[in-house]
Amino acid sequence: MDTLIILFVLPLLIIFSYLFDAFARKTKFPSVILLMLTGIGVRAITSAYGYDELGFLDNLIPVLGTIGLILIVLEGALELEISKEKSTLILKGFLAALIILILNIVALQLIFTYLFQMERQLATLSAIPLAIISSAVAIPSAASLLKQDREFVVYESTFSDILGIMIFNYALRQFESQEDLIGATPLVSLFLQILGVIVISIAITYVLYRLIRQIEHHVKFFLILALLILVYAFGKFFHLPALVTIFIFGIFLSNVKNLLPRFLIRYLDQEKTENELHEFHILTAESTFIVRTFFFLFFGFSIQLSDFNSIEPVLYGVLIIGIMLLLRYLYFTATTFRVKPSSLVYLSPRGLISILLFIQLKEVSFIDLSISPIDERVLLIVILSSMLVMLMGTLKKSKPMELENEVEEDAPHTLELNTENTATENTTEEPLN
Repeated sequence: MDTLIILFVLPLLIIFSYLFDAFARKTKFPSVILLMLTGIGVRAITSAYGYDELGFLDNLIPVLGTIGLILIVLEGALELEISKEKSTLILKGFLAALIILILNIVALQLIFTYLFQMERQLATLSAIPLAIISSAVAIPSAASLLKQDREFVVYESTFSDILGIMIFNYALRQFESQEDLIGATPLVSLFLQILGVIVISIAITYVLYRLIRQIEHHVKFFLILALLILVYAFGKFFHLPALVTIFIFGIFLSNVKNLLPRFLIRYLDQEKTENELHEFHILTAESTFIVRTFFFLFFGFSIQLSDFNSIEPVLYGVLIIGIMLLLRYLYFTATTFRVKPSSLVYLSPRGLISILLFIQLKEVSFIDLSISPIDERVLLIVILSSMLVMLMGTLKKSKPMELENEVEEDAPHTLELNTENTATENTTEEPLN
């Protein structure tokens, strides 16, 4: 392809992505859908002109997706505030991510095994990617929610990413060694592995923070990002949940004042530290925008409409998203004692993680994806359906409903004020009578 054409196309794609993002903020329509549809449209045009040599995308999409995942988790962690008051919210987000994830995996595995007649290993490994909430989509889409709901979405989707990848790698390792998926020994080993990763992550976080403080060169934040990507690559090589390291590092940076002892905070130039963290946050947000843009554009570009020559993928995808939505509704109904579904029920999109793990499944030698009814077409239907359901949920939560919820929460205080005002009025009126 001519260099001049590339110089025209790449900036235009970034401009379109910026406009999509602005449109999404106004209408709450997920910009990711627009990016994928743009990629699908461009692919249809290029295919019409006979340009179908796109083997480079098979290697480019996983790389962009992995870097995007690291940046999105880091950006989400940088926006979180850790305090004693937030501990309940963090626990709720973790439990929601864990329980809903396991329920989805079990339900989908049973359906794939008994309804679709898939082998148990293939059914389990196909169910896990579909059960994971995409923080790449959920976190930006939660911007219109109330602050507490928005923070809950960040915690839940980030924990869902981390736990989903851990469960996927654990299942893959157990199946490769031909051992039972559930057992005392492997589960204890997994728990100890997680503890070890947390300890190592804290040590790495301390080292990286010292680097940020001591490096005087005007270019240092890209060095930190490069080191984080390197840490993730080492973790992936040794089948460790390295995403935990990224999350802990982001949490630490955004909560230095709350996490460090007071005697250590005295030695910090707090104004300089806050300025540096602000710059790092901006750099992370800008980098995330660029990587996310090209990942979903290229993913859409890799899809050919001619592959959708059957109604079965659509039916399978709708069935899967229906089951996941039902389980999510039942969980929030049981935990909040509210029959009417909240916006959090709808905010469960699939996306980047599901795509990456499906790509990784192609490299697994002991399963045959060619005979599986759950393929990229079903994955695309699930992703688009989950995003449309999320759109319905965010549109459903209008401003009057938010005000109504706030009034309900403040009802006891309002009652007290009204009582006090009535009493005051009575006392002031008595002398007049």
